[in-house]
Amino acid sequence: MKKILIASHNEGKIKEFRDILEPLGLEVVSAAELNVSDVEETGKTFEENAALKAEAMTRETGFACIADDSGLCVNALSGRPGVYSARYAPDRDFGKGMDMILEEIAATGSEDRSAYFMCVLALAVPGGEVYTFEGKVDGNISLEKRGDRGFGYDKIFVPKGYDLTFGELSKEEKNALSHRGRALQKFVEFMKTKNG
Repeated sequence: MKKILIASHNEGKIKEFRDILEPLGLEVVSAAELNVSDVEETGKTFEENAALKAEAMTRETGFACIADDSGLCVNALSGRPGVYSARYAPDRDFGKGMDMILEEIAATGSEDRSAYFMCVLALAVPGGEVYTFEGKVDGNISLEKRGDRGFGYDKIFVPKGYDLTFGELSKEEKNALSHRGRALQKFVEFMKTKNG
């Protein structure tokens, strides 16, 4: 497998995948570059959504495909936004989405700011096999948006053991720590064993 399709139109996410996978000799192409439409996420879990997207795009293009479903789960909000993280932000405006989360936590009156980012990667290969890899990072929600890096909800998430948000960490620090980075490391190990 020399070329791999990433089932996403999100430029920040594609860049993260490229940074990790291209040094392994994999050519990364995005759904946007191939003009492949997004697949509707109808699953109830991260795993179902990731597999659904990967399988659909592999069928459409004939390429091995990685899809991920990831989200922010806030304990004071009973795990929301969870699998609805991307759709939770009005018009996918994550600035507004972060404001909503901060307001909702404040409205609960809870002092619990614990949260976690979850990512499930699904690899679909032509011929029907699907493999999944899970990554999770625990942390807390900051009191305000901080930082100018990252994407999504990065500016309000402080990983456990750190004082900085994902939006303040360097790209290298975030990739080593992040839920997607952890799932990708499992994928990388899998690829190394497959390739002998």
